[in-house]
Amino acid sequence: MRFTFRCPPELQAVLPPPVAAATCLPPWLKSMPGTAFDPDSGTAVRTLKHCPPLIDALGLGYLILLPADLQVGPGPSFTWDWSPPPTRLPGLPRSPVSFHAAAQGEGAGLAPPGRRFLKFLNFWTIETKPGVSLLAGHPFNRHDLPFITLTGMIDTDLYGAGLAHFPAIWRGDDFVGVLPRGTPVAQLIPLRRKPLDATVSVLDEPALQATEQLRHELDAQTGVYRKRFRARRDGAG
Repeated sequence: MRFTFRCPPELQAVLPPPVAAATCLPPWLKSMPGTAFDPDSGTAVRTLKHCPPLIDALGLGYLILLPADLQVGPGPSFTWDWSPPPTRLPGLPRSPVSFHAAAQGEGAGLAPPGRRFLKFLNFWTIETKPGVSLLAGHPFNRHDLPFITLTGMIDTDLYGAGLAHFPAIWRGDDFVGVLPRGTPVAQLIPLRRKPLDATVSVLDEPALQATEQLRHELDAQTGVYRKRFRARRDGAG
């Protein structure tokens, strides 16, 4: 499940490299309180800071980062001051973003009518092992970002020499300021291409008893999932 990222040698010194998502957790996770008062129950409750599934999703895979500051004005409008050196790929874009025509989303209901799609340009080829594709989409649980990256699947074991870019919908109409270099714009998850299968049935008596027992344990204690069921994760990503 290894990634291989490559960029033109002329850009190596100016591009922020892809990073393991586990090393780039959102600032709000650190700053948010561990408990908060719930007015409905009148008690303090534990916050998402204590939710291992959410945290593990935040840290899954790798992140592609915005290569330059993006100045956002009303409208919205986008400008940047970035002059990467020329490369031996003469057709390579020299801007951090581009756009898709609004008509390309006709009928999908993804963006406001007439709104062009933002496209985060990527300067890294991404190669995976045979049989492994790449699921690329919006950084998980990052609703603080003023855009939504669309989700796509790329067969990067076959397309390893290509450059995959990341279309997005700008939703921060009230946002005026700088989207800084290093902002995560896409989260990359490797997936093995195998046929899916599922069994749909009912809980038998032993399964019912096991589920009920676990429910009681979860109600009676904190940290049951983290202590007993959370798989060990060695290394980042």
